[in-house]
Amino acid sequence: MPAPFFTIEMLPAKHGDALWVEYGDGGGRTRRIVVDGGPLHAYPEFEARLAGLPAGDQRVELLVITHVDTDHIEGIIRLLALPRAKWPLEPNDIWFNGYRQVKEGADLGGREGEFLSALIHRRAFDEWNRAFGRGAVVVPGGASPPRVALAGDMTLTLLSPDPAKLATMARKWDKDVAEWELDPGDLDAAWTQLVDESKFHPGAELTLGPDDLTATLRAQLKGTDPSAANGSSIAFLAEFAGKSCLFLADAHMKVVCASIRRLLPPGQDVLRVDAVKLAHHGSRNNLTPEFLQLVDAEHFLFSSNGDKFKHPDAQAVEAVIAGARRKPTLWFNYRTPFTERWEAGSVGAGAKYATRYPAPGAEGIVLALLP
Repeated sequence: MPAPFFTIEMLPAKHGDALWVEYGDGGGRTRRIVVDGGPLHAYPEFEARLAGLPAGDQRVELLVITHVDTDHIEGIIRLLALPRAKWPLEPNDIWFNGYRQVKEGADLGGREGEFLSALIHRRAFDEWNRAFGRGAVVVPGGASPPRVALAGDMTLTLLSPDPAKLATMARKWDKDVAEWELDPGDLDAAWTQLVDESKFHPGAELTLGPDDLTATLRAQLKGTDPSAANGSSIAFLAEFAGKSCLFLADAHMKVVCASIRRLLPPGQDVLRVDAVKLAHHGSRNNLTPEFLQLVDAEHFLFSSNGDKFKHPDAQAVEAVIAGARRKPTLWFNYRTPFTERWEAGSVGAGAKYATRYPAPGAEGIVLALLP
């Protein structure tokens, strides 16, 4: 009998995120989830992965745009700027909190958020937040985190954002778009500016119609990210065939931990998962002792080449090594001075952790949770 599979690929998205998830029962059907598209200057790598889809098999069960930061959203804008008939993928659902979801009654922001909202509104409205009735992708305050079943027995449990983080983002959105002479939710005006923004459609055919953490490490883990955009991140737990991974985007740990605690059955104080895609590329501002004490994982994924913000932070990596409940394996999608410093300590009989890097000369890496 064919074996099920569940793979997580961190594409080479420079300092950003572009994640490619594939799963299936081994019976011949490959199902996919795509999370973010990286910054614009990493689009060629994202485009190459899209071009590798088999002919006649462009279906994606879910496209997630976690939040509006450029290192997550620009590649998706560039992708959706293609005429709909030329999209290299066909999403069954698109999760993205636009202004109309963040602030009821209007379509959210920063300028790139308005651009993406305009594209989805005109080209894929029926596939926009379908699992949430086209409303906000949000964890209701004080309620159990929503669970969404995807085709092929993949289950996603939403962990972030909560209503307070969306409200904060709405205020930031109002301020940002004012600088670009846009009214929040004015998708016609956003469309006009997007047409003029040639970087998103450079070709003629793209016409737009834990307890052992030291006191020092605890002090270094700030866990206080002031970014409203990061706080609005869509984060979720993915579970398939007995394997699981936390996809944390740039989410704030206070919200994530609160959701995880509501998931735990009475008498259980730890969530056991196989892998964690760490928040904000391994920033110490998005990792807390509470999270490390609350989650038991073996694989920790860091997506960044460090060229803009020098991520991952050494303090965050050290905290994972010291605080993991099992011997951790650290996965990096680039070999750079910001990641290869951990290699020497991962070898030898007494090593407290293991490391995984791309093959020599390559960028990007794949973690296979199954078989």
